[in-house]
Amino acid sequence: MSKEASLIEAMRALATHPAARGLADDCAVLDLGGEALVLTHDMMVEGVHWLPGQDMADVAWKLVATNLSDLAAKGAEPVGVLLGFTLGESDARFVEGLGEALKAFNVPLLGGDTVSANGPRSLGLTALGRATHRPPPARAGARPGDTLWLTGPVGGAMLGFEALRDGTSADSTAFRRPLPRLAQGKALAPLATAMMDVSDGLLIDAARMAQASSVTFAIEMAAVPFPSDLPMNRRDEAMRWGDDYELLFTLPPDTQPPVPAFRIGVAEAAKPSPVTVDGNAASGALGYSHN
Repeated sequence: MSKEASLIEAMRALATHPAARGLADDCAVLDLGGEALVLTHDMMVEGVHWLPGQDMADVAWKLVATNLSDLAAKGAEPVGVLLGFTLGESDARFVEGLGEALKAFNVPLLGGDTVSANGPRSLGLTALGRATHRPPPARAGARPGDTLWLTGPVGGAMLGFEALRDGTSADSTAFRRPLPRLAQGKALAPLATAMMDVSDGLLIDAARMAQASSVTFAIEMAAVPFPSDLPMNRRDEAMRWGDDYELLFTLPPDTQPPVPAFRIGVAEAAKPSPVTVDGNAASGALGYSHN
Protein backbone atom coordinates (compact mmCIF):
# COMPACT_ATOMS: atom_id res chain seq x y z
CA MET A 1 0.00 0.00 0.00
CA SER A 2 1.33 3.47 -0.94
CA LYS A 3 1.90 6.21 1.64
CA GLU A 4 -1.06 8.07 0.14
CA ALA A 5 -3.40 5.10 0.49
CA SER A 6 -2.14 4.41 4.03
CA LEU A 7 -2.76 8.00 5.10
CA ILE A 8 -6.27 8.04 3.62
CA GLU A 9 -7.05 4.76 5.36
CA ALA A 10 -5.87 6.19 8.69
CA MET A 11 -7.95 9.35 8.21
CA ARG A 12 -11.15 7.41 7.61
CA ALA A 13 -11.48 7.00 11.38
CA LEU A 14 -11.64 10.81 11.64
CA ALA A 15 -13.87 11.50 8.61
CA THR A 16 -17.09 10.15 10.12
CA HIS A 17 -19.46 12.88 8.88
CA PRO A 18 -21.77 11.61 6.12
CA ALA A 19 -20.60 14.46 3.86
CA ALA A 20 -17.12 12.90 3.71
CA ARG A 21 -18.49 9.83 1.93
CA GLY A 22 -16.01 7.70 3.83
CA LEU A 23 -13.14 9.40 1.94
CA ALA A 24 -14.01 7.02 -0.90
CA ASP A 25 -14.87 9.77 -3.37
CA ASP A 26 -13.29 12.84 -4.96
CA CYS A 27 -15.67 15.31 -3.30
CA ALA A 28 -17.52 15.91 -0.08
CA VAL A 29 -21.29 16.32 -0.40
CA LEU A 30 -22.91 18.42 2.32
CA ASP A 31 -26.70 18.53 2.46
CA LEU A 32 -27.99 21.99 3.34
CA GLY A 33 -31.78 22.01 3.43
CA GLY A 34 -33.02 21.67 -0.11
CA GLU A 35 -29.56 22.00 -1.63
CA ALA A 36 -26.40 19.87 -1.67
CA LEU A 37 -23.02 21.63 -1.54
CA VAL A 38 -20.20 19.77 -3.32
CA LEU A 39 -16.67 20.55 -2.12
CA THR A 40 -13.26 19.46 -3.37
CA HIS A 41 -9.64 20.45 -2.80
CA ASP A 42 -6.65 19.57 -4.97
CA MET A 43 -3.00 20.60 -4.78
CA MET A 44 -0.27 20.99 -7.38
CA VAL A 45 3.49 20.93 -6.76
CA GLU A 46 6.26 22.32 -8.96
CA GLY A 47 8.28 19.56 -10.59
CA VAL A 48 5.46 17.06 -10.01
CA HIS A 49 2.39 18.60 -11.61
CA TRP A 50 4.11 21.23 -13.71
CA LEU A 51 7.57 21.64 -15.19
CA PRO A 52 10.05 24.10 -13.62
CA GLY A 53 9.95 27.27 -15.67
CA GLN A 54 6.54 26.51 -17.16
CA ASP A 55 4.28 29.49 -17.90
CA MET A 56 2.49 30.20 -14.62
CA ALA A 57 -0.60 31.33 -16.52
CA ASP A 58 -1.00 27.73 -17.68
CA VAL A 59 -0.39 26.47 -14.14
CA ALA A 60 -3.19 28.71 -12.84
CA TRP A 61 -5.57 27.48 -15.55
CA LYS A 62 -4.80 23.85 -14.76
CA LEU A 63 -5.22 24.36 -11.00
CA VAL A 64 -8.74 25.68 -11.57
CA ALA A 65 -9.64 23.15 -14.27
CA THR A 66 -8.56 20.08 -12.33
CA ASN A 67 -10.63 21.05 -9.31
CA LEU A 68 -13.66 21.85 -11.44
CA SER A 69 -13.24 18.44 -13.07
CA ASP A 70 -14.01 16.86 -9.68
CA LEU A 71 -17.20 18.92 -9.53
CA ALA A 72 -18.05 17.81 -13.07
CA ALA A 73 -17.93 14.18 -11.97
CA LYS A 74 -20.67 15.00 -9.44
CA GLY A 75 -22.80 16.89 -11.96
CA ALA A 76 -22.21 20.02 -9.88
CA GLU A 77 -22.42 23.63 -10.94
CA PRO A 78 -19.40 25.65 -9.71
CA VAL A 79 -20.22 28.49 -7.32
CA GLY A 80 -16.73 29.65 -6.31
CA VAL A 81 -13.11 28.82 -5.50
CA LEU A 82 -10.65 29.52 -2.68
CA LEU A 83 -6.93 29.76 -3.50
CA GLY A 84 -3.90 28.66 -1.48
CA PHE A 85 -0.86 30.33 -3.07
CA THR A 86 2.89 30.15 -2.50
CA LEU A 87 4.60 33.36 -3.62
CA GLY A 88 7.39 33.04 -6.18
CA GLU A 89 8.45 33.92 -9.69
CA SER A 90 5.96 35.04 -12.35
CA ASP A 91 3.12 35.77 -9.91
CA ALA A 92 1.70 38.29 -12.38
CA ARG A 93 1.43 35.59 -15.04
CA PHE A 94 -0.34 33.34 -12.54
CA VAL A 95 -2.91 36.06 -11.84
CA GLU A 96 -3.40 36.54 -15.58
CA GLY A 97 -4.02 32.84 -16.16
CA LEU A 98 -6.25 32.61 -13.10
CA GLY A 99 -8.41 35.38 -14.50
CA GLU A 100 -8.64 33.60 -17.84
CA ALA A 101 -9.77 30.36 -16.20
CA LEU A 102 -12.31 32.03 -13.92
CA LYS A 103 -13.82 33.82 -16.90
CA ALA A 104 -13.81 30.74 -19.13
CA PHE A 105 -15.59 28.58 -16.54
CA ASN A 106 -17.76 31.40 -15.14
CA VAL A 107 -16.67 30.86 -11.54
CA PRO A 108 -15.75 33.57 -8.99
CA LEU A 109 -12.70 33.75 -6.75
CA LEU A 110 -14.02 34.00 -3.19
CA GLY A 111 -10.77 34.27 -1.20
CA GLY A 112 -7.88 32.17 0.08
CA ASP A 113 -4.42 32.58 1.59
CA THR A 114 -0.83 33.30 0.53
CA VAL A 115 2.46 32.10 2.03
CA SER A 116 6.17 32.41 1.32
CA ALA A 117 8.40 29.33 1.46
CA ASN A 118 11.67 27.86 0.23
CA GLY A 119 11.93 25.00 -2.24
CA PRO A 120 9.42 23.89 -4.90
CA ARG A 121 6.16 25.83 -4.90
CA SER A 122 2.89 24.20 -3.93
CA LEU A 123 -0.53 25.56 -4.82
CA GLY A 124 -3.96 24.53 -3.61
CA LEU A 125 -7.51 25.28 -4.65
CA THR A 126 -10.84 24.52 -3.00
CA ALA A 127 -13.78 24.44 -5.39
CA LEU A 128 -17.37 24.71 -4.21
CA GLY A 129 -20.30 23.60 -6.28
CA ARG A 130 -24.07 23.15 -6.14
CA ALA A 131 -25.43 19.71 -6.97
CA THR A 132 -27.79 19.77 -9.94
CA HIS A 133 -29.06 16.27 -9.18
CA ARG A 134 -29.50 14.57 -5.83
CA PRO A 135 -27.85 12.45 -4.76
CA PRO A 136 -24.76 13.40 -6.78
CA PRO A 137 -23.07 10.41 -8.46
CA ALA A 138 -20.36 8.64 -6.47
CA ARG A 139 -17.60 6.18 -7.30
CA ALA A 140 -19.80 3.54 -5.72
CA GLY A 141 -23.02 2.43 -7.40
CA ALA A 142 -22.01 0.44 -10.48
CA ARG A 143 -23.66 -2.99 -10.67
CA PRO A 144 -22.84 -6.12 -12.69
CA GLY A 145 -24.24 -5.66 -16.17
CA ASP A 146 -23.82 -1.88 -16.22
CA THR A 147 -21.93 -0.52 -19.20
CA LEU A 148 -18.69 1.46 -18.79
CA TRP A 149 -18.24 4.70 -20.75
CA LEU A 150 -15.61 7.40 -21.33
CA THR A 151 -16.36 10.91 -22.62
CA GLY A 152 -13.16 11.30 -24.65
CA PRO A 153 -9.65 10.09 -25.46
CA VAL A 154 -6.85 9.31 -23.04
CA GLY A 155 -3.20 9.93 -23.84
CA GLY A 156 -3.44 13.52 -25.05
CA ALA A 157 -1.98 14.93 -21.85
CA MET A 158 0.91 12.47 -22.03
CA LEU A 159 1.77 13.60 -25.55
CA GLY A 160 1.32 17.24 -24.57
CA PHE A 161 3.66 16.86 -21.60
CA GLU A 162 6.33 15.32 -23.81
CA ALA A 163 5.97 18.10 -26.37
CA LEU A 164 6.35 20.75 -23.67
CA ARG A 165 9.24 18.96 -21.96
CA ASP A 166 11.13 18.38 -25.21
CA GLY A 167 10.36 21.80 -26.72
CA THR A 168 8.90 20.37 -29.92
CA SER A 169 6.29 21.99 -32.14
CA ALA A 170 3.66 19.38 -31.22
CA ASP A 171 0.50 20.61 -29.49
CA SER A 172 0.81 20.63 -25.69
CA THR A 173 -2.62 22.12 -24.93
CA ALA A 174 -4.09 18.93 -23.48
CA PHE A 175 -1.46 18.94 -20.74
CA ARG A 176 -1.27 22.70 -20.15
CA ARG A 177 -4.95 23.68 -20.31
CA PRO A 178 -7.33 20.76 -19.74
CA LEU A 179 -11.09 21.31 -19.89
CA PRO A 180 -13.40 20.06 -17.15
CA ARG A 181 -16.45 18.27 -18.60
CA LEU A 182 -18.96 20.34 -16.63
CA ALA A 183 -21.84 20.23 -19.12
CA GLN A 184 -21.39 16.51 -19.67
CA GLY A 185 -21.35 15.87 -15.94
CA LYS A 186 -24.61 17.72 -15.38
CA ALA A 187 -26.29 15.81 -18.22
CA LEU A 188 -25.03 12.45 -16.93
CA ALA A 189 -25.72 12.96 -13.21
CA PRO A 190 -29.36 11.78 -13.28
CA LEU A 191 -28.44 8.60 -15.21
CA ALA A 192 -24.97 7.47 -14.14
CA THR A 193 -24.82 4.69 -11.56
CA ALA A 194 -21.19 5.67 -10.81
CA MET A 195 -18.92 8.43 -12.13
CA MET A 196 -15.50 10.00 -11.60
CA ASP A 197 -12.96 11.92 -13.66
CA VAL A 198 -9.80 10.39 -15.12
CA SER A 199 -6.98 12.23 -13.36
CA ASP A 200 -4.44 9.57 -12.38
CA GLY A 201 -4.88 7.20 -15.33
CA LEU A 202 -7.78 5.30 -16.87
CA LEU A 203 -6.79 1.95 -15.38
CA ILE A 204 -6.14 3.09 -11.82
CA ASP A 205 -9.24 5.28 -11.73
CA ALA A 206 -11.34 2.46 -13.18
CA ALA A 207 -9.92 0.19 -10.49
CA ARG A 208 -10.85 2.70 -7.78
CA MET A 209 -14.40 2.98 -9.07
CA ALA A 210 -14.68 -0.80 -9.40
CA GLN A 211 -13.46 -1.33 -5.84
CA ALA A 212 -15.86 1.29 -4.48
CA SER A 213 -18.70 -0.44 -6.35
CA SER A 214 -17.58 -4.02 -5.50
CA VAL A 215 -17.42 -5.02 -9.19
CA THR A 216 -14.77 -5.72 -11.83
CA PHE A 217 -14.62 -3.63 -14.99
CA ALA A 218 -13.86 -5.58 -18.15
CA ILE A 219 -12.29 -3.07 -20.57
CA GLU A 220 -11.79 -3.64 -24.29
CA MET A 221 -8.70 -1.78 -25.46
CA ALA A 222 -9.99 -1.51 -29.04
CA ALA A 223 -13.00 0.44 -27.72
CA VAL A 224 -10.93 2.97 -25.74
CA PRO A 225 -10.50 6.29 -27.59
CA PHE A 226 -6.96 7.59 -28.09
CA PRO A 227 -5.50 10.63 -29.90
CA SER A 228 -5.06 9.98 -33.60
CA ASP A 229 -1.32 10.66 -33.38
CA LEU A 230 -0.71 8.20 -30.52
CA PRO A 231 1.41 5.23 -31.69
CA MET A 232 -0.35 1.88 -31.35
CA ASN A 233 2.42 0.52 -29.12
CA ARG A 234 1.80 3.28 -26.55
CA ARG A 235 -1.89 2.62 -25.90
CA ASP A 236 -1.30 0.69 -22.71
CA GLU A 237 0.96 3.48 -21.45
CA ALA A 238 -1.69 6.07 -22.31
CA MET A 239 -4.26 4.23 -20.20
CA ARG A 240 -1.94 4.56 -17.19
CA TRP A 241 -0.56 8.09 -17.61
CA GLY A 242 -3.45 10.30 -16.46
CA ASP A 243 -4.16 14.05 -16.55
CA ASP A 244 -6.84 13.60 -19.23
CA TYR A 245 -9.84 14.74 -17.12
CA GLU A 246 -12.44 12.90 -19.15
CA LEU A 247 -15.43 11.44 -17.28
CA LEU A 248 -15.54 7.72 -16.60
CA PHE A 249 -19.07 6.52 -15.83
CA THR A 250 -21.43 3.57 -15.80
CA LEU A 251 -24.99 3.33 -17.06
CA PRO A 252 -27.68 0.69 -16.60
CA PRO A 253 -27.86 -1.88 -19.43
CA ASP A 254 -29.50 -0.59 -22.63
CA THR A 255 -29.21 3.04 -21.47
CA GLN A 256 -27.57 5.43 -23.91
CA PRO A 257 -25.65 8.48 -22.67
CA PRO A 258 -27.13 11.93 -23.42
CA VAL A 259 -23.68 13.21 -24.43
CA PRO A 260 -21.04 11.93 -26.89
CA ALA A 261 -19.16 9.08 -25.20
CA PHE A 262 -17.41 5.79 -25.92
CA ARG A 263 -18.54 2.47 -24.48
CA ILE A 264 -15.29 0.85 -23.36
CA GLY A 265 -16.43 -2.09 -21.26
CA VAL A 266 -18.88 -3.61 -18.82
CA ALA A 267 -19.18 -4.18 -15.08
CA GLU A 268 -18.95 -7.80 -14.00
CA ALA A 269 -19.24 -9.59 -10.66
CA ALA A 270 -16.16 -8.84 -8.57
CA LYS A 271 -13.05 -10.88 -9.38
CA PRO A 272 -9.58 -10.83 -7.78
CA SER A 273 -8.58 -8.02 -10.16
CA PRO A 274 -10.81 -4.91 -10.19
CA VAL A 275 -9.94 -4.27 -13.86
CA THR A 276 -9.31 -6.57 -16.81
CA VAL A 277 -8.17 -5.49 -20.27
CA ASP A 278 -9.12 -7.81 -23.12
CA GLY A 279 -9.78 -10.55 -20.59
CA ASN A 280 -6.48 -10.25 -18.73
CA ALA A 281 -6.07 -8.84 -15.23
CA ALA A 282 -4.51 -5.37 -15.33
CA SER A 283 -1.19 -5.58 -13.51
CA GLY A 284 1.78 -3.44 -12.58
CA ALA A 285 1.48 0.27 -11.83
CA LEU A 286 -2.02 1.09 -13.09
CA GLY A 287 -1.50 4.86 -12.93
CA TYR A 288 -0.08 7.74 -10.93
CA SER A 289 0.17 7.33 -7.16
CA HIS A 290 1.77 9.51 -4.46
CA ASN A 291 4.21 7.09 -2.79
